[in-house]
Amino acid sequence: MRQVFIAGNWKLNKSIKEAIELVTELKRDLIDIEAADIVVCPVFTALSDVSDVIIDSNIKLGAQDVYWQESGAFTGEVSSTLLKDAGCTYVIIGHSERRKYFFETDETVNKKIKAAQNAELIPIVCVGETLEERESGKTMEVIKGQLQGSLQSLDNQSLQALVIAYEPVWAIGTGKTATSSQAQEVHGFIRNWLIERCGSPVSQKIRILYGGSVKPSNIKELIQEPDIDGALVGGASLERETFSQIVKNAL
Repeated sequence: MRQVFIAGNWKLNKSIKEAIELVTELKRDLIDIEAADIVVCPVFTALSDVSDVIIDSNIKLGAQDVYWQESGAFTGEVSSTLLKDAGCTYVIIGHSERRKYFFETDETVNKKIKAAQNAELIPIVCVGETLEERESGKTMEVIKGQLQGSLQSLDNQSLQALVIAYEPVWAIGTGKTATSSQAQEVHGFIRNWLIERCGSPVSQKIRILYGGSVKPSNIKELIQEPDIDGALVGGASLERETFSQIVKNAL
């Protein structure tokens, strides 16, 4: 059985001081949780400080992006080795905001996945369709294309060592949420694609998260669906009470 996975993507929020305060509270609130993997993803500047707070706790550290080169003349980028050095276990790759605002492609996502895994980081790989794509009936076509491009040439061992997050772009930060049946339809499609790609035994071990205006009030219904294994939480992860309650309600 796949263990519940809840990750908080703090995006461009929280100073180092604020990040330390939040994660200190979360560590206290969630100290007794054993049946879920809990991850927080602060801004780069707070990674090391947050790592110091959560060391030896049940909360793991993730970064929000990574570059595929190890070192060199790449001003402003951060490598997987440096993220590992800062205490990261996970890294978000291919988030829709990276694709939209920074022109990330399936090809660059693929490079980043391989670089992350080479450094023994666990990628949280994001896929999702826009409102226009959903309304024109292209959801599954878009998801399939992103999966094929992003996961190209990865062997079964590499696939088994990552997490996939389905994020309907139209539901991110809008207050709109896909219904549990809408989310399950896409999660089921992803699971079936994985079965065709790597076989049932491997695909059944890969966790697929839902991301898109996740709240304490809707996580319980979402998590009951057979192929929804957790959530990649945005805005609701910025407040101690809401994020803690999402984790608890998911269980």
